[in-house]
Amino acid sequence: MEQVLHTIDWILYTLFSINIVYLLIYSLASLRRKPDKPVSVKDYKRFALLIAAYKEDVVIIDTVQACLAQDYPSDKYDVVVVSDHMQPATNEKLSELPIKLLQVDFEQSTNTKSLKAALEYLDKDAYDVVLIIDADNIINSSYLSEVNNAFGNPDVKVVQTHRVAKNLNTDMAYLDAVSEEVNNSIFRLGHVNLGRSAALIGSGMAFEYALFYEAMMSNTSVGGFDRVLEMKLLYQRIFFHYLPDTYVLDEKIQKTRHFYQQRRRWLSAQYYSLGEFVRHLLPAIRDQKWDFCDKLFQQLFLSRVLLLGFTFILSVSLSIWFPTLAYKWWTIFGILLLTIAIAIPRRFWKWRFAKAICLVPYSFLLMFINLFRLREANKRFIHTEHGVNNQ
Repeated sequence: MEQVLHTIDWILYTLFSINIVYLLIYSLASLRRKPDKPVSVKDYKRFALLIAAYKEDVVIIDTVQACLAQDYPSDKYDVVVVSDHMQPATNEKLSELPIKLLQVDFEQSTNTKSLKAALEYLDKDAYDVVLIIDADNIINSSYLSEVNNAFGNPDVKVVQTHRVAKNLNTDMAYLDAVSEEVNNSIFRLGHVNLGRSAALIGSGMAFEYALFYEAMMSNTSVGGFDRVLEMKLLYQRIFFHYLPDTYVLDEKIQKTRHFYQQRRRWLSAQYYSLGEFVRHLLPAIRDQKWDFCDKLFQQLFLSRVLLLGFTFILSVSLSIWFPTLAYKWWTIFGILLLTIAIAIPRRFWKWRFAKAICLVPYSFLLMFINLFRLREANKRFIHTEHGVNNQ
């Protein structure tokens, strides 16, 4: 029995250690210099800004107005809003703006359906680049110009910009903002610094139009369309560039209920894409498609909250019942904490962060419950309500 316990212990320890060391490598890599900024170009690409808006009456007008206030030739881009189940008053306001408004009424709504409807609605020969913006996102006036500069390089096919918090009004929003920046450090900046593709994040991402059209029209995912999209493109050896100084403001989760819903959608998308693409692993290794292999490897990981929680629980449990087995677990737990600390930008190291950390145990519990509800999440679209509450 003791031998079996030791074997299980080492198997789990090895799996957890691989996960943690992987994160540590890219966290350290994020400390290197940022990629060079793209040089300014005089050739203006034609952009289609796609906004899938499902019941986004509270935030959509501000988002559209920010998109229209670009220091970019107005005849070189179109803002396209796919209005799904929004109020007539909202649609009336949108129709008064210089945008393309497409009203849909899906029985089972998803971002995938809305984006595909927009692509079918538009003349695909009229645009060079498609930019995906969430209905709650805000971009500054130079945003399009900065993305256009990146596409001035003929080798650039896909660009992910730097998504940052629009609001820090609650402790959960603060924790969510920190989590997003850790992702930016490890899975975007750290990756491109080591020559790997940046991870896509669902919004603030731009694609060569024809490339996006082909990949999206065959996409049938219910949630997390970006997961399937990036796996498809990485298998085609498409490199994802990252613009760390080009920002898009994104609304952060304000309530634990919304955290639970959003993370359930994310977890479902993660394991759905793993199941869909794992069969391509051996051919990818044979053909040296390392970015694809790296992304598939990430799909096997536990989320950081689950990784933190399980590592801590195992460390404490072994300390109580099998102290000699616990030392190595406390070591990797400390390494995991260091890894996360390195990836957190200095501006977040405030006393308020200590208060937000108190939500981590509850977040772990919610994520743990989500593990048993993934099948349900992949059958229907889980919408996250938007609108910053200043109360």
